[in-house]
Amino acid sequence: MKEIRENRKLDHIEQALKSKAGPLSPGWEDIHLVHQAVVNSNIEDVNTSITLFDKKLAAPIIINAITGGAEGLEKINCLLAEIAKEFGLGMAVGSQTAGVMNINLQSTYKIAREKNPTGLIFANVSADVKPKLALDAIEMIEADALQLHLNSVQELAMKEGNSNFRGLAENIQSICQRVSVPVIVKEVGNGISQETARKLAQLGIRGIDTGGSGGTNFASIELARFNQQKLEFLKWWGISSAISLIETTSLGLDTLIFASGGITQATHVMKALSLGADAVGIAGSILDILINKGMTELKNYISNMLYELKILMLLTGAKNIDEIKKLPVVVTGFTREWCEQRHVEVSK
Repeated sequence: MKEIRENRKLDHIEQALKSKAGPLSPGWEDIHLVHQAVVNSNIEDVNTSITLFDKKLAAPIIINAITGGAEGLEKINCLLAEIAKEFGLGMAVGSQTAGVMNINLQSTYKIAREKNPTGLIFANVSADVKPKLALDAIEMIEADALQLHLNSVQELAMKEGNSNFRGLAENIQSICQRVSVPVIVKEVGNGISQETARKLAQLGIRGIDTGGSGGTNFASIELARFNQQKLEFLKWWGISSAISLIETTSLGLDTLIFASGGITQATHVMKALSLGADAVGIAGSILDILINKGMTELKNYISNMLYELKILMLLTGAKNIDEIKKLPVVVTGFTREWCEQRHVEVSK
């Protein structure tokens, strides 16, 4: 089983680099920012920093869970940690089950903390693991917070996957009660509905990563590993990133909200923040640039994104991240139609 898990980690990286985002749209094209022509600030006065879990970030961006757990993958986490440190971003490692099960693989995750000793780093395990395993994952990388990922669609598409999700909510609650760091529940690409967000908020979590469709598609990845024609429909299953975020933020929950899924540029970051996200997670585009174009291009990508975010803030009248949430936003198209039928008041 350990060897299967390690091989799967390598397969996921290979297929993620081969597969395209989608096929569903993340929905960011339906979200429109409002230009404010009388610009009343200097771009140097625009502040993109936030404090998250008592650590300051230069921008509200998390390099979201990508990898670890197989020989050689420490190289990727090493470079991602260096990027996070240089640009003042948060980082989440990939699922740590392999490392907990095999001590020889723990270095593929520990490298993130070694390269960024004071940075914001999230541990990551499935929401169905025993609390002891979650504790071990946190200790492994001295994590500041824990991501519990929800990946039912992926598991159902996976030839060797799990199809028994009984007791999942109770397990999340148990983990929250046992661990000493904040817990974030994260969907991996099929979105969080209002009903799910409301239920999660009652379990003691500190954050929700809405992880909507339109970005990395794990059903596509699993079906590329072992083609099962009858499950092709799962590629089109899910709630778009924009809709998932709106459904969650509309509830006004006392939790942090992270937006992810098909976020590849500064305009997506800005739109997500204007819809109420506290921070965003980016994974697919970062992995693609790192592996196919190298560190120099990845640094240029991040640097340009941060500068473009400042420009967008300047042009909409936001001097800091908190002010972005107060900006007017126009929602159109399929996203608006969905929200109207789901009784989500988009005019707010």
